[in-house]
Amino acid sequence: MWQRIFALAIKEFQALLRDPKARFVIIGPPLIQLLIFSFAATFDLNHVPIAIYNQDGGQAAQSLVSRFSGSQHFEIVDNLTRESDIKRVIDHRDALMVLTIGPRFEQDLLSGKPATAQLIIDGRNSNTAAIALSYASGIVSDFNTDWQQTHHLRAPPSVIITRAWFNPNLESRWFIVPGVVAILMLVVVMVVTALSVAREREQGTFDQLLVTPLHPTEILIGKAIPGFVIGMIEGSVTIALAAQAFGVPFEGQLATLYVGMGVFLLSAIGVGLMISALATTLQQAVLGVFLFLVPAIILSGFATPIANMPGFVQDLTLINPMRYFMVIVRGIFLEGSSFNSLINQFWPLAVIGLTTLAFAGWLFRHRMN
Repeated sequence: MWQRIFALAIKEFQALLRDPKARFVIIGPPLIQLLIFSFAATFDLNHVPIAIYNQDGGQAAQSLVSRFSGSQHFEIVDNLTRESDIKRVIDHRDALMVLTIGPRFEQDLLSGKPATAQLIIDGRNSNTAAIALSYASGIVSDFNTDWQQTHHLRAPPSVIITRAWFNPNLESRWFIVPGVVAILMLVVVMVVTALSVAREREQGTFDQLLVTPLHPTEILIGKAIPGFVIGMIEGSVTIALAAQAFGVPFEGQLATLYVGMGVFLLSAIGVGLMISALATTLQQAVLGVFLFLVPAIILSGFATPIANMPGFVQDLTLINPMRYFMVIVRGIFLEGSSFNSLINQFWPLAVIGLTTLAFAGWLFRHRMN
């Protein structure tokens, strides 16, 4: 059995390497997209969840907090009572930022000393963090202006100190490039797997497979192996480029990332083989790939945070393998996420992969019979 599968996989590799167009699709577009997305991608901000850690409780502190709660750009999602809660709300993405007001805030203001407030911001999405920081700075500036006019001061009464976690300098490239790794892997694997059977149907070689001793399951595995191998190679190259050429820090374990890559590729291969089994021409296969890729990328959280999407759209993202792998690759790169902390991302990917591969196998048997 495995000898036949291996022979079929070798044939698939040879068909890809002999075709100049296939070689260009595998090598050219991923590198071009990596450069374009890494430098040119930008994002918009729609919603900023903020938590408040108010140790003062005085009128001045409440006035500053009310300016955040009354702003259309912010929504207070939690009022913290312990300093240890700051790490929890940032790590779990419950809040994008935490405003910390010290216990002497109002006392310093009344005594004429500069009062400090700390803003701790989640730097994983650098673009969102930078825009949110500009909104917060505007609110503090308005607070300073009103306090100066009311108390006839010359110097600004309050100073905000900012700390960005996971991305101290708010480099947008640190957020964009890991997401591009996931997109390029999906594009390449979908093209390789979805076009394989349709190409053979157009060339008339698929009927020859039907008269061979190969079982439909063996054909399925043989068609999946090239996509898996090429996806792993593509992912490894883009990861190396992300870390070396673009300077994105890699804080996690490489083994954990490769586990995520493997499960993600199985899901992508399953979808690709489903499209390949349904399509009868290359044109249909290309259209099927396009119809899947565009929604998958949009609903992955690459450009727009999933939390900002409507509720029914958020539910739709649960069947999108890109959603889970985007969290995995960014978490491992920027946060150093462990295997245990990513279990909730691994098991949905595994379920999607098993489901799509099983359905693809059923389609192969149904079409061959």
